[in-house]
Amino acid sequence: MLYLVGLGLSDETDITVKGLEIAKTASRVYLEAYTSILLVDQAVLESYYGRSVTIADREMVESNSDEILRDADKEDVAFLVVGDPFGATTHTDLVLRARELGIPVRSVPNASIMSGIGAAGLQLYNFGQTVSMVFFTEGWRPSSFYDRVKENRDIGLHTLVLLDIKVKEQSLENMARGRLIYEPPRYMTVGQCASQMLEVEEDRKEGVYGPDSLAIGAARVGGRTEKFVAGTLKELCEQDEVLGSPLHSLVLLGKRTHELEHDFVREFAVDRDNWDRIWKADYQGQ
Repeated sequence: MLYLVGLGLSDETDITVKGLEIAKTASRVYLEAYTSILLVDQAVLESYYGRSVTIADREMVESNSDEILRDADKEDVAFLVVGDPFGATTHTDLVLRARELGIPVRSVPNASIMSGIGAAGLQLYNFGQTVSMVFFTEGWRPSSFYDRVKENRDIGLHTLVLLDIKVKEQSLENMARGRLIYEPPRYMTVGQCASQMLEVEEDRKEGVYGPDSLAIGAARVGGRTEKFVAGTLKELCEQDEVLGSPLHSLVLLGKRTHELEHDFVREFAVDRDNWDRIWKADYQGQ
């Protein structure tokens, strides 16, 4: 059996009892380590599970899945995923490959950012499509997320923005020269995300959001040092020091924000008077 086991959002203790039993008894255990990260090191997981764990980077999962699936029709293989197993399409692809080989598959769900973000005080059924924000480069500034945000906002829904992480990435020069030299890990911050969003709005000029649009910055959701900061996109550009270390996410408020949501989120506001003023003018249950 191939088991896809969700690890939850924070540390080694977030795994479910069912998932822990599988991790302890499987013939091989892999940890997917590029779509997201836990807030603890591999060694901490290995100590808690009482066994070794093999890191499965992007190259292994996407190009060498045969190694992960080896003999999985004869023995149990555990593939550990931060959050929920199906939070990334890569894991769906792994299941499809297993099916082609006649390997049984079972998943063990867990909390993900898609559900954990509810701790910010917004009602989960008021969220629309989730979008991703990647690091901009001088020659690459993708803005497809903008159209999804517009669709959400047109019907008054919140938008969860997942922020880019770069783990075990090569520079273009090293890639071209075939050198296995990797760049230091990088994790996008709320401030970087908000700044890039405002850059895209300046380019598109469709009024989907702007400097005074209300948003929530989230850091280390589900962890002991979980932190939320609410404000305008302009204010959130300056809140990275308050939010602290990775991982970060951002939520754009929809126009149909309920009064209970407002009251909950207001506690996190950079400037509560400004938050109240903008919410009453632009967001009050429209």
